Formats: sequence, C-alpha cells, structure tokens
Amino acid sequence: MRKDLEGRIKDIVDSLFINIPSGVGSSRKDLRLSQSEERNVLTRGARWAIERGFGTSQDLQYIEEGGCIPGADPDQVSRKAMDRGRPQLGTLGSGNHFVEVGYVEEVFSSEKAQTLGLEKDQITVIVHTGSRGLGHQVCDDHIRVMLEAARRYEIELPDRQLCCAPVTSPEGRKYLAAMAGAANFAFTNRQMITHWVRETFERVLGRGCGLDLVYDVCHNIAKIESHTVDGKRRKLCVHRKGATRAFPPGHPDIPRDYQRTGQPVLIPGDMGRYSYVLVGTQKAYDKTFGSTCHGAGRLMSRHKAKKVARGRVIIKELEDKGIYVRGASRSTIVEEISEAYKDVDDVVRIVHGAGISEIVAKLRPVGVIKG
Repeated sequence: MRKDLEGRIKDIVDSLFINIPSGVGSSRKDLRLSQSEERNVLTRGARWAIERGFGTSQDLQYIEEGGCIPGADPDQVSRKAMDRGRPQLGTLGSGNHFVEVGYVEEVFSSEKAQTLGLEKDQITVIVHTGSRGLGHQVCDDHIRVMLEAARRYEIELPDRQLCCAPVTSPEGRKYLAAMAGAANFAFTNRQMITHWVRETFERVLGRGCGLDLVYDVCHNIAKIESHTVDGKRRKLCVHRKGATRAFPPGHPDIPRDYQRTGQPVLIPGDMGRYSYVLVGTQKAYDKTFGSTCHGAGRLMSRHKAKKVARGRVIIKELEDKGIYVRGASRSTIVEEISEAYKDVDDVVRIVHGAGISEIVAKLRPVGVIKG
C-alpha cells in the first residue's frame, strides 16, 4: 500500500534505474542472447521469459494473446534487426518509454476495480516499452518494401509514410510475420522488466509485495481479427497506430477473470500528473473495432519542449510535487515535461463520454525512471 513507500521511494527508483538499463542504445551486460535463442524469443514471446524464471505461468493469462502473437517468422526479420535487438532484450530504451511507480488515488467503479485487483492507495507500476531497436529496424526495412509494393499494386498514397501492400500479397504476409516477431520480442522484454520490478520491490521493502500483473496490452500493431461489418462477420486487419485494444465484457480473447468487466485499458498521462485504468466496452467493439487511445498524446515536439524547459530544473519541480525521477539524460527528462502532453484527464473523459472505454481508477505517480 501507499504507506509502504514512505521514505523508500528514492531507494526503489534508484534500484530500478540500476536494474533496468535505459537510454538510447541501452543494453544488458548480464544477459547474453545467442542468435538461436533470439529466434526463439521471436516465435515464443513471453513464454520464453517465463521458462527462464522471469515471472510465472500465471502472468501469461493477463497478457494480450497470452504473450505470443502467432505466425511470427524470424526469417522475415533482417540480420540488422536481429543484431540490434539481441543486446537490448530486458532494457527500457529511450523517448517516452518509462517505468512509473505510483498508487491508486481514486476509484470510480469499486466492483470493476476489485475485479482488476485494484483498491485505493494500492501501489501500482506501469511499464511502457516495446521491441527496441529490433522493431524499429523491422519498420525501416519494410517501409522500403512497401513503397515499391504500393507502386507495383498501383495504390495511390496521399503520403509516402502511408505506404502499404495488400494483406494477402507476398509483401503483406512477410511484413505481418516480421511484425509478429517484433511484438513477441516486446512481450518478452516487458515480462523480463516486470520480473526485475518485482525483484527490486522485494529487495528494497524486504518482503514479498504481491505485484500481480493486471494486463499487458499492445499498441502500434496490426492484427487479424473478426468483426461485424454491414451485418456480416468478417476477418479484418485492424491496425492500431497510437491506439490500444479495448474489447468488451464476454469477449473470448480476454482473460476469464475479466469476462464481466471487459478488457483492462491502460492510458498513461505524463510523469508529472496522473494515469488511468479503464475497461473496454461493447460500444468500442461496435464502433471502433474494439479500440481506444493508448495515451495522452503530445502537444509539443521534443525540440519545443526543450525550449519551454530552458532554465528550469525539471527534476526539482517534480520532486516538489512528491515525484522522484531518474533519467538516462537531462535531455530525456526535459523532452518529457508535463506541458509537452495533453492533460490525460481530458482525454480519458472524452473516451469515457464517447462510450468506447469506461473509467475504473486514477493513478498518481511518485517515482519514475525514464529512458
């Protein structure tokens, strides 16, 4: 509970910062991943981590797709992408990636919060990171392929960054197979970080802390799903860019424990304010292919954020709010100032009002490590 963090948050954040490498190009010195094992990561996902002691099999119940998207093919991932990813498994990375320690400040639905294992003043931890350099390289590699494919299939592009190919084309199938591998790398990465978060809390607080996984959900991913269109059930490729899944109560793809509540939806804000836990709704499934936003969204570019923060001591400002922050560099921290983001409170109330997610709990940060 929140009282357990009193006088210990700096120790916890400092330990997390040591245990979870962060920053551009960060890598682990204590994990040597062979090429064959990296291929296993891409095909097995979070189960690979569980089998090596990073968490328990119970965690898999609370990860989208059980922590492994089917159809991954490491042969569709370039040698350069594999080389970039191999030393980075188990690291946070840079940009807006973070580990945030906080507590449940407010509960909006007691019944749903209880089902998700949340209660007022409970300690929470949010981990936001993905497939690191491997996923970035997969994207770069396939953008070139898709630009050529769009020309070949005579697809008119309003913007070159919207390059694409038919899903069933050779280019489409190869990309989906590579992307599934990158997503499985990301599931594994977060599972390992979750293990080190638990280990850190137990070491600092001196006892088991019961940090159970609420949910691990993707964003920035394309998935083949069944949806109703014009009264007919169809297989669609649903591309959630800057969005996250928000499936309703009773959907077979969400954990058994959440069948009555709907899928947990995690919407982070910024390191100086708050984040939210919501649940998916039937309206989201009917109107947005079971999707909602995945974060507050930026208001400022990183360059503008640096200009706004010039002359300020952001770490001290956050500490005055009761939030202890460690970052890989000063630049990373100033790029992520609160003003750089929309107020997530406004964003969440809009999606709640639109009926595509339902608010369950508000989380308040007390400690953050940034990439």
